[in-house]
Amino acid sequence: MSRRVLLLPGDGIGPEVVREARRVLDWANARYVLDLSFVEANLGGVAIDRDGAAYPDATRELARVADGILLGAVGGPKWDGLPAADRPERGLLAIRSDLDLFCNLRPAMLFPDLAAASSLRAELVSGLDVLIVRELTGGIYFGEPRGISVRPDGVREGVNTDRYSEEEIRRIGRLAFEAARKRGGRLCSVDKANVLEVTMLWREVMDSLSAEFSDVSLSHMYVDNAAMQLVREPRQFDVIVTGNLFGDILSDIAAMLTGSIGMLPSASLNADSCGLYEPVHGSAPDIAGEDRANPLATILSAAMLLRYSLSAANAADDIERAVSSVLEKGLRTGDIASGENDQQILGTEAMGDAVMAALQ
Repeated sequence: MSRRVLLLPGDGIGPEVVREARRVLDWANARYVLDLSFVEANLGGVAIDRDGAAYPDATRELARVADGILLGAVGGPKWDGLPAADRPERGLLAIRSDLDLFCNLRPAMLFPDLAAASSLRAELVSGLDVLIVRELTGGIYFGEPRGISVRPDGVREGVNTDRYSEEEIRRIGRLAFEAARKRGGRLCSVDKANVLEVTMLWREVMDSLSAEFSDVSLSHMYVDNAAMQLVREPRQFDVIVTGNLFGDILSDIAAMLTGSIGMLPSASLNADSCGLYEPVHGSAPDIAGEDRANPLATILSAAMLLRYSLSAANAADDIERAVSSVLEKGLRTGDIASGENDQQILGTEAMGDAVMAALQ
């Protein structure tokens, strides 16, 4: 039976980078006879413009039956004047909640040929390979009560609630322990347990889980220290597990260590291994339509889709090797260029051509 892949190009540079990733998925489909079928739908600002909602019903129906979803990006200044509840980013939060995509995997791996593009010295980041496991459907982004209200004295007040149940913490913790077991056997749980009760519970649950994973070394770190350590000595980390807000911040810090936020893929999974895959970068509306976007993070997200949701690890390996090969040849988009004389700067489509040539 055909397996269904839903493509959500989204806003800004999203359609450009998803187009290049679709090419590698088509290659994998033919090369490994995966019997994939593709359908495209709207999410985010483009969905607001065309369908009247950031996560329209038609997209929801397709997402619920998809085996895997590839997203470009959502958002942009065009929609900044809308009420908070109606902005494009709400579509992304809605699909995560609707599909219960509670586990976000954000690898931060430095390709050797991009060491010079990192924000840190090469000797600090050479060999960097960190996996951030972020809880994605709970915490302050979803907690209630929330909103902006006016107090009796006329002063406006904004409220967000950071809330986690023991069950939510336990299920993300177990996946993080399992990931660490398959890697270097070290798990660092990041919290703010010195001041926030919700993360006091987080730490207690992580400690209780560690008894089930005696082969994994568990450590704890406050989030402010974790941010400092990521830019001081990033290779000390193997797997990091944390909540929604802290994971959002730390994964973007880790992105800059790898040379560019345009290089990092991500996967958001539910308990059935259905996932939404997307580059970590945003919609970059300032360069949309100019053939300047870096498609490699989206191509690597497509590789993660093949690996985690479609059980096509060989195809994923091929794509990741092709990206590495392209970088070894000195081919770069503008965001990862370091100014060395032997580098060739390519546009979005030409970089996609280079990856396809490496595959073939």
